[in-house]
Amino acid sequence: MPFILDTDLLTILQEQSQPACDRLLARLRKQPPDDIYVTIISFQERIQGWMTVLNQARSADRLIRAYAKLGALLQSFCKMRIVPFDQAAQDHFVDLRKQRLRIGTMDLRIACIALATGSTLLSRNLQDFRQVPGLIVEDWSS
Repeated sequence: MPFILDTDLLTILQEQSQPACDRLLARLRKQPPDDIYVTIISFQERIQGWMTVLNQARSADRLIRAYAKLGALLQSFCKMRIVPFDQAAQDHFVDLRKQRLRIGTMDLRIACIALATGSTLLSRNLQDFRQVPGLIVEDWSS
């Protein structure tokens, strides 16, 4: 069964936030590497975050550190299996939007990718994602 990492858990891994990182890695290592994915939406969210940091950098040191982080982020994503937001995900998105779920657009797009691919979504945000009908969501960081 494929697993998709939500942006929150992906950030834990990329930033090596402890102790959640070790717990998450222990669970992920039990799965075949070809079953672990991230979405293009998570890429967008992470890049947007670092672009904001870059745009707000007011000193050379902060700018250099921000570019280094952005470069590391790019290298990290280049090693991952990234699932696109395709027509099947868009179809789910349109259907779920009509249901007026109280969940953010980016989270809903990630959920729709998971639904379209038959994947389990791994996230800390259980409260929001459990509102999505048919979505299987688990938190492997605790």
